[in-house]
Amino acid sequence: MADAASLPPVPAAPPARAEPLVEVIHGHRVPDPHRWLEDGDDPAVQRWDDAQSERARTVLDAVAGRGALRRRLGELLDVPVVLGAAVAGDHLFAIERGDGRDQAVLTVASALGDAPGSGRVLIDPAALLDDPTAALDWYHPSPDGALVAVGLSTGGDELSTLRVVETGTGALLPDAIPRTRAASVAWRSDGSGFAYTRYPDPATVPEGEAGYHRIVLDHDIGAEPAGDAPVWDALPDPTAWPDVRVSRDDRWLLVHVSVGWDRTDVHLCDRTDGTWRTVIEGIDALTDLHVVGDRLVGTTTLDAPTGRVVAAPLADPWPAAWIDLVPASDAVIEAIVPTSESLLVVSTRDAVAHLARIPRPDRAAATDAGLDSAPAPIALPSDGSLFALSGSRERDEAFVGFTSFAQPPTLLRWSDGDLEPWTASGPDRTHDGSAFAVERHRYPSTDGTEVTLFTLRRADVDPERSTPTILTGYGGFGVTMSPGYSAEAVAHAERGGVWAVACIRGGSELGEAWHRAGQRAHKPQVFADFEAAADWLVAEGRTGADHLAIRGGSNGGLLVTAVLTRRPDLCAAVHAAVPLCDMVRFPRFRIARLWVPEYGDPGDPADLAWLLSYSPYHRVVDGTRYPAVLLTTGAEDSRVDPLHARKMAARLQGAADGVADPAPVLLRVERGAGHGQGKPTSRRAEEGADVLGFLHAVIGVSPAPD
Repeated sequence: MADAASLPPVPAAPPARAEPLVEVIHGHRVPDPHRWLEDGDDPAVQRWDDAQSERARTVLDAVAGRGALRRRLGELLDVPVVLGAAVAGDHLFAIERGDGRDQAVLTVASALGDAPGSGRVLIDPAALLDDPTAALDWYHPSPDGALVAVGLSTGGDELSTLRVVETGTGALLPDAIPRTRAASVAWRSDGSGFAYTRYPDPATVPEGEAGYHRIVLDHDIGAEPAGDAPVWDALPDPTAWPDVRVSRDDRWLLVHVSVGWDRTDVHLCDRTDGTWRTVIEGIDALTDLHVVGDRLVGTTTLDAPTGRVVAAPLADPWPAAWIDLVPASDAVIEAIVPTSESLLVVSTRDAVAHLARIPRPDRAAATDAGLDSAPAPIALPSDGSLFALSGSRERDEAFVGFTSFAQPPTLLRWSDGDLEPWTASGPDRTHDGSAFAVERHRYPSTDGTEVTLFTLRRADVDPERSTPTILTGYGGFGVTMSPGYSAEAVAHAERGGVWAVACIRGGSELGEAWHRAGQRAHKPQVFADFEAAADWLVAEGRTGADHLAIRGGSNGGLLVTAVLTRRPDLCAAVHAAVPLCDMVRFPRFRIARLWVPEYGDPGDPADLAWLLSYSPYHRVVDGTRYPAVLLTTGAEDSRVDPLHARKMAARLQGAADGVADPAPVLLRVERGAGHGQGKPTSRRAEEGADVLGFLHAVIGVSPAPD
């Protein structure tokens, strides 16, 4: 591409001490020269982080066009969007971002009427806590919407303190409950209290256990949380993850317990006499149930890898009594949304969302129509994704969020069989996606299996050998890579590039079998699927390896760093955000024991063998010319410890010794930031400009004039 940017001069990397540390683990010699970088509290490590970040700043600030990228990303991120919604009584609560706000806020509006009303800001976390990094992690309104439980955190740590807000006045009640990361909250019908999940005081558990032992407790509004009594604490192991729901009449309490990433146990309590029943336990199936009238209704992968919708009487809730409301098919069942009369069924095909309606099985209309009647499809605006699903208890209506690659997240209301836009309209609340083209491709992986690949480009761009392309993916934990808005993707496509998303194994694009085909010992196939996507793009003449970059975050960061070490020839540039890189020691840090069922246990000899076969930090080979690499991480990340990015950067930088004209390896460590959730818009724009500026300078994108 003519007049393409290039990276400015790169200073020498700060020296990283390489120690002759080699452990023999289950017969394997495992070198770990940079273990000293694991201790983020060590002043020497902090100085090294700062030196790496200063070096990265020297380069990234000098990239041509970075200022224009920063401004454009700021505009794209400031497009007003809805990130979550919940209907409670006559109130509609929503998490909104953009429109000049640097941080997402919680708004409340009327859910009634024939047209959307403007929401009133109920919680502005940055203003409330007088901290620009303060974030709203989650929220749960009471059934009538008079009160809202919210989770607040700062610095990106997501550890959350539960607070209660009066909807009418915006006043905070005295209740303040710490250690409520990603809390599940089930309100009593009268709003007098709730069941909720909380983590233990670190002083009460063994060292390193504070991120586990999540249990369900009961809280009365106004009571001291220290006196909250446990409701469910029979964890099958410390890493199990319980969630809680309560029926509308308060009689039935449902506890779902996730054990690993393939199993959900479900327990049902009749609160009239305190009797517990185990609905399903110890079976590798994902089950998500609701109390709907006099029945349990929900989704399960039991005997159905793509999922099915089932129902059973509360008096006989066990799997033998389950009947299919929506049987298994080629569609992947994602969720159901109950309303007063209906069940909305969310599914995907090839990662594209579909929505349909069936009658509630406890209603006369369902009996008249027959429980085996086909779901009635509900048309969506285009190929995209659904999120923020919430149905009304009082009315036959629901609210759903919708997004696609060039369509920012917006809110839709379903009623009377149709969907209608419910995000307030106006010149500042629209984003024109008509200038872009989204395509869905199929390509063969290394074993012949066909994989879906989405591409986003400007409509007037015809991909060819010199087209700058950024390929991304995830490939783990059953995460489906459905079409979703990305400011970075739009900014890249505007500059004439192609943004590609590979729906590789490890996700749930084709159901639970697709997930398991990329799990544990099968993880290398995930990397092979991703490499095959890059090879297909090149073979089809849609880009060239010297114009191709790959990027991924978290598990996706593991993906791209593993591919980096497996195929140094694959691409010209790599961005790995908050990545996992040391697969031998990962369970020792933060909450990573939660991921052992997905990856394997390095303490097990068989598991260690496959983990070592791809562990990026251990697969770096001295003297190899690797692509240009940018590693980004947050110093306060409570999910993936920044040690992974540190150790990987040091290892790659050391491996470049003796390589003629090595590509740069940059490490960007952001203070006061975590895994990415809740990051202020201004910081997201700065990081996005760094990432796109770096990738663009390597793969040949013409810079916009600063």
